[in-house]
Amino acid sequence: MGGAMVSGWTKGRNPVVPLKNLLIVDPQPGEAAQTVIDTGAAHQAAVSKKIASAKYVLLAIKPQSFAEAGEQIAQFLPAGAIVISVLAGTTMASLERTFPDQICVRCMPNTPSSIGKGITGFYAPGQLEAEPKAHITELLQAGGEVIELSSEAQIDAVTAISGSGPAYFFHMVEALAAAGQSIGLSEEMAGKLARQTLIGAGALLEKSGQSARELRRNVTSPGGTTQAALDVLMQSVGLPPVIREAVTAAYRRSQELGKEKP
Repeated sequence: MGGAMVSGWTKGRNPVVPLKNLLIVDPQPGEAAQTVIDTGAAHQAAVSKKIASAKYVLLAIKPQSFAEAGEQIAQFLPAGAIVISVLAGTTMASLERTFPDQICVRCMPNTPSSIGKGITGFYAPGQLEAEPKAHITELLQAGGEVIELSSEAQIDAVTAISGSGPAYFFHMVEALAAAGQSIGLSEEMAGKLARQTLIGAGALLEKSGQSARELRRNVTSPGGTTQAALDVLMQSVGLPPVIREAVTAAYRRSQELGKEKP
């Protein structure tokens, strides 16, 4: 996720973060981060005193690595620096224990942020001043839309809907393609039909200005093929309760991660 975010920050003629101002610390950069490094961003494999002048730090590591990595970062990070965390389940209390002299912000982006089509929810403490908050918002907007949350607790809900949501969408493509094969289409044809149908439907939802409900009704003729399918999907044991159960599972897991000791 960190690589996707910095990729968005450095794109275009007027990037939000110029390459000369960016240092990526990662022993094994992923593809997106490596591309940014190859383009000109500084890179080092381990934390060092080079971060002593940092004003902003994007913390995008595995939550289970936070205890060790956070301690390493904290020993060099200047007081007043802003730590932007995308770590699922790592609470503000945990962040502030590790970074007592810095200001911590939690955010939950999603993978479409890598192409500027994502959405990020973020929570900032009350002491964060307007200017750095505006800059954080600008950073996050490089990945798409941004929502400021009124409480840290909302991070868990955002995680369950938009943070994990792209995987639900991708699985829907898989399921639709598999269904196509079950009624006689080739794997290639079924995959192409499923993929482009969902891509096109998403684009229509974005561009039309109509709600999902309105668009669904527009394509549904009484007694037609779409109605036959929706009669299955919308029954009491159909798609809505399955989606609710899945989202609830993600929500509860996010809450559990916040309670687990690092």
